[in-house]
Amino acid sequence: MSAAELDRAVDLLVRQVAHWQQPRWAAIAGGGNVSRADLVHKLVQEVADLAADAEGGPRRDVPRLAHPMALPDQLRVVAADLVTAGPPQAVLAGAAATVTATRSAL
Repeated sequence: MSAAELDRAVDLLVRQVAHWQQPRWAAIAGGGNVSRADLVHKLVQEVADLAADAEGGPRRDVPRLAHPMALPDQLRVVAADLVTAGPPQAVLAGAAATVTATRSAL
């Protein structure tokens, strides 16, 4: 169930932001002092780190691409990597909760 929850949370976030242009990405995220792009990139990095941990591999920095419009695709990729790595259900549930919290902050 947690893999489905993560997929659903990622899908909802992607649908919310996939059409955004540069000005919306540059706006400050709710309740914080970082841009929406920075917040989503932080989320992508967190999910990538969880996937690396689940695979037993080293953590690597997720590249910051020139256009924030690539962030939804990056999130989809790292979330799929996490599910494929087969971590415990609690890890998947935690990742889903983090995606949902980020979505709320946007």
